[in-house]
Amino acid sequence: MMTSYAAAGVDIAAGDRAVELMKSRVAMSRRPEVVDDASGFAGLFDVSALRGYTRPLLATSTDGVGTKVMIAQALDRHDTIGHDLVGMVVDDLVVCGAEPLFMTDYIACGKVVPERIAGIVGGVADGCRLAGCALVGGETAEHPGAMGPDDYDLAGAGTGVVEADALLGPARVRAGDVVLALASSGVHSNGYSLVRHVMKSAGLTLDRELPELGRTLGEELLEPTRIYAADCLALARTHEVHAYAHITGGGLTANLARSLPPELDALLDRSSWTPPAIFQVLAGHGRIAQADLDQTFNLGVGMCAIVPAGTVDDALALLREREVPAWVLGEIVPGQGRAAYR
Repeated sequence: MMTSYAAAGVDIAAGDRAVELMKSRVAMSRRPEVVDDASGFAGLFDVSALRGYTRPLLATSTDGVGTKVMIAQALDRHDTIGHDLVGMVVDDLVVCGAEPLFMTDYIACGKVVPERIAGIVGGVADGCRLAGCALVGGETAEHPGAMGPDDYDLAGAGTGVVEADALLGPARVRAGDVVLALASSGVHSNGYSLVRHVMKSAGLTLDRELPELGRTLGEELLEPTRIYAADCLALARTHEVHAYAHITGGGLTANLARSLPPELDALLDRSSWTPPAIFQVLAGHGRIAQADLDQTFNLGVGMCAIVPAGTVDDALALLREREVPAWVLGEIVPGQGRAAYR
């Protein structure tokens, strides 16, 4: 009996159609340094553009979006989850001051539905455009039998560059510096295992309208991750910045501590902001203790900048001009390399 790849569940024609559908949106993320590879086996980037650097350091980061994909799948909306992926990758790169140059993505799915794959990759391309980097390639792998026909997962990797003398991080942080908070757009892409646990235990559904949110729970949870890369680069180019901290898994204090030297602490003022309503909803329905909230979610702070006290007003003004809500969150004091609330 004759058999075939198609009989095994792999649709090559569907993959080809997905590529055609996504081409125009991917092209919108192109940078001048991108070089076409006619074979399509690799993405090419002309690094002669880095000749102006004295000592260029390449930075790299890779990440996924966790179980937030299950929210996208449940709602059958796939055009924003790629945006989340870019935020998770490029905002790790910018912490050290690196400019994101290019990204690649990888999608594994049970069945290639061209419109769905094109929507996912289109979201990646849109995110790359916002971050100023190019989407130079990727891979879509069909895994019939290993994944359900509507299941998928995605990951990405990015590369950036920073001048060695401009490298940001703990070594630059000084006592008396000020910690600025840059607002998140919501839950971003961390903590969704706890989110889904709360939903199951409390009987919450994605289509439930919640007055605290002003929209359905599903719409709130699928809100795309704010991408800070271009804003952080603009701030570092025009004002003195000592360090950034991307607030992802582990919460605010754990991630901020990674950007502190061992002899300094960050003292934070919890009264300086009110976390978005979604966190109050989750805490109330799930009876989540404050300590667990702190260790799981960003609670409304997606990025922190550590700056000298004398630049605070100007830094906040620039972020305001760029429509990034920001405020003074705390200060740097002698300590043991920890971040904590007063």
